Amino acid sequence: MTDLTSLTLADAKEGLSAKSFTSLELTNAHLAAMEKARVLNAYVLETPEQARAMAKEADARIAKGASGNLEGIPLGIKDLFATKGVRTTACSKILGDFIPPYESTVTSQLWRDGAVMLGKLNNDEFAMGSSNETSAFGPVVNPWRREGSDVNLVPGGSSGGSAAAVAASLCLGATGTDTGGSIRQPAAFTGIAGVKPTYGRCSRWGIVAFASSLDQAGPFARTVRDTAILLRSMAGHDPKDTTSVNREVPDYEAAIGKSVKGMKIGIPREYRIEGMSAEIEKLWTQGADWLKAAGAELVEVSLPHTKYALPAYYVVAPAEASSNLARYDGVRYGARVNGKNIAEMYENTRAAGFGPEVRRRIMIGTYVLSAGYYDAYYLRAQKVRTLIKKDFEDVFAKGVSAVLTPATPSAAFGIGEKGKADPVEMYLNDIFTVTVNMAGLPGIAVPAGKDKQGLPLGLQLIGRPFDEETLFSLSEVVEQAAGSFIPKQWWA
Repeated sequence: MTDLTSLTLADAKEGLSAKSFTSLELTNAHLAAMEKARVLNAYVLETPEQARAMAKEADARIAKGASGNLEGIPLGIKDLFATKGVRTTACSKILGDFIPPYESTVTSQLWRDGAVMLGKLNNDEFAMGSSNETSAFGPVVNPWRREGSDVNLVPGGSSGGSAAAVAASLCLGATGTDTGGSIRQPAAFTGIAGVKPTYGRCSRWGIVAFASSLDQAGPFARTVRDTAILLRSMAGHDPKDTTSVNREVPDYEAAIGKSVKGMKIGIPREYRIEGMSAEIEKLWTQGADWLKAAGAELVEVSLPHTKYALPAYYVVAPAEASSNLARYDGVRYGARVNGKNIAEMYENTRAAGFGPEVRRRIMIGTYVLSAGYYDAYYLRAQKVRTLIKKDFEDVFAKGVSAVLTPATPSAAFGIGEKGKADPVEMYLNDIFTVTVNMAGLPGIAVPAGKDKQGLPLGLQLIGRPFDEETLFSLSEVVEQAAGSFIPKQWWA
């Protein structure tokens, strides 16, 4: 029998339906792989007993012919999603050993469709980071290494544990969240597919909030088809989330393999940034050529306010974070550090509970929302955001189906290599991804090539609102042309 952990999610679904193996066998194979891969630090909590119990229930339903969309499929869950009765920390000391008495909407829909939870995955603290180095549980190690080197690389962030676990075959798929690129950038760094859906497509209820007007849940998997299967279960209207959109969820998998002939693909001139590496430029051209060969038409487009996206994002996101994180005070839940009075208890709890990057963003956010600075910073950033959204609307109004860009400015870098002296160096990793969140659009990262050191590089496709299906059709063309990306196993 093929190693069960090397199957795609779609193949595993077929195997379970054909009774070639059981969900329990599939789950046990992944649990064994997780044990051998602890050096990657992808999981912050393994739930083997719960996983086996869920797998047995799935096998019973399969035997009765009552299978759901994800029946018996083992998944990893980013530690930002509340899981009832299972520790959820957002990878921050301030949440301590918090065990939610409720389930996030996205995960409840995965369990409704028969999925199996293997455990909780590492992420940057409160999803604030581009490398998974801010986690209270320590950094995640990318399963990829530079050729001829044993230097540990970052998997990207904030959903680094999710990306690393999928790339290293420690689950068949994983949940992530994307506020400024936290699904697409790690997917590109680890050679897998990652989807940031349209804002409002997936419920935010039960997900620890970072920046509420930007956060969106989405799937990671090793193939575009697998992400389409996962998104169908994750998406849907939720009355508990006022930003959740009440529209039908399509069968995303049906979009895989559809012709892209005649589609107009925009190539934005503003994404050709100064100092862009020749490798990224070449990859971008190659991706465009693949789409052209499949019958798509390539057109140059302009998104003139792109250069303001990153600074505007780093005003809006910290402002919303400072408001959202005010609830962590040591009073109602999570960790508490006592003081002489309540004010001192707040101060002590937050000083001990929040890491340096989270403290930095809270301080920036508080500053830009303060009297005298609100108009100069926050209000202006929101006006820029409106202009960024209009740029995309103007492009789509000209009949453009999607926009093709690089996913990241480089391949994965070494742990500790960036951002220590200058945090802005780390923030620049989000340069190609933040516009999508600012405009509320769907985006997908798909592996498309390797750099000269053998590390994966990704391309990004940006779509019209609620038109994820077009992105699935286009990205599958890139995926088929680029071939598969599997890291050499060095960790077990």
